[in-house]
Amino acid sequence: MSDKLMGAAAIITNAEGKILLVKHSYGKNNWDLPGGKSEINESVQQTAAREVLEETGLQVEIGTLTGIYYDPAYDMHHFVFIAACDGDQQPIPNSPEILECRYCTPDDLPRPISDFTYNRILDALNTDRRPPFHTIGPRQWI
Repeated sequence: MSDKLMGAAAIITNAEGKILLVKHSYGKNNWDLPGGKSEINESVQQTAAREVLEETGLQVEIGTLTGIYYDPAYDMHHFVFIAACDGDQQPIPNSPEILECRYCTPDDLPRPISDFTYNRILDALNTDRRPPFHTIGPRQWI
């Protein structure tokens, strides 16, 4: 029996309401939310905070859960949280996996970005929250 995979990501906004994205140094060099896979004996909230720190250097407080996404291709659950950081902190690439950190407006996101990332952002910004559980299909690139 294999262990169930879990991961977490954070939605971090600045004073102008822009969302922090990171650009990966692997795969499609795509833009994504800061986040990653959970480690042993780590809650998904701890995963989100650790991944943000590892990828951007930011210390964050993990807040509201905005969605849980099941990816049948990997049998993995992804958790997304609103996170807050001290406004004086500036994100910088803090890992070989990250080429760039950038705050972006939701209506002008950089490319390539997956529909999965785009939908997680929309779900987090939607104050009229739908049920938090979603099953995702194969990634589409936009």
